[in-house]
Amino acid sequence: MYPRYQHSMTRIVSRIHGVSAVVLALYLVPHIVNHLVGLGGVEAHIAFMRAVRVVFRVPVVEGLLLFCVLLQAVTGLSLFLLGFGERRGFVPWLQAGAGVCLAAFLYIHVRAVLFGRNVMHVDTNFYYAAAGLHVPSLSFHWYFASYYFVAVLSLFVHFGCAAWRRLQRQPPRTRALAVALPAALGAVIAALIVMTLAGAFYRVVIPPEYQRPPPPASCAAPAVNTQAGCPKGA
Repeated sequence: MYPRYQHSMTRIVSRIHGVSAVVLALYLVPHIVNHLVGLGGVEAHIAFMRAVRVVFRVPVVEGLLLFCVLLQAVTGLSLFLLGFGERRGFVPWLQAGAGVCLAAFLYIHVRAVLFGRNVMHVDTNFYYAAAGLHVPSLSFHWYFASYYFVAVLSLFVHFGCAAWRRLQRQPPRTRALAVALPAALGAVIAALIVMTLAGAFYRVVIPPEYQRPPPPASCAAPAVNTQAGCPKGA
């Protein structure tokens, strides 16, 4: 790829990535707050979630958020590839690595939420997120703990690295703190979220509907969802 074309393409993709990130931040901030509210109990977590869903479950808003998730994943991976040969130093590679982790998380997480809502027909609330850390039949406890921890940490690290890039005229100490402080905060918040979901602060009892195996794929089709094996309401 010609250098001039590559730089122009990188600038355009970066602009789209930044704009979609701002839109997603309007959702991610209350979403993380929602999980921290969970420190006060499952009921508090679900009550807060229901309050913010009044806005975020509006079809137009939800569609916009899903579109921005797609843009984040596509533009993020594009930036990773476009800058592969020119990326120098620890922080740029840290930002790229955190971005790849976020893209993978968004892909898996959005699919899981849509699967829970449209195939399992359950409310994707606290219990849906926590089930993987409690239900023995899933046998992926460490996977889910790492999955949530790395995702939250990557979000804060990615933000810190973006701040580092924008502070090029500042002293090295200031730029280093721009990465270190969000990373430290992200690690603490990630640990609190995982511990809350795992039941470290109070007992978490997963309802039966979150423990059953996923229904057959054909249950998602309204015309055939009365067959044996399909859950009620499917």
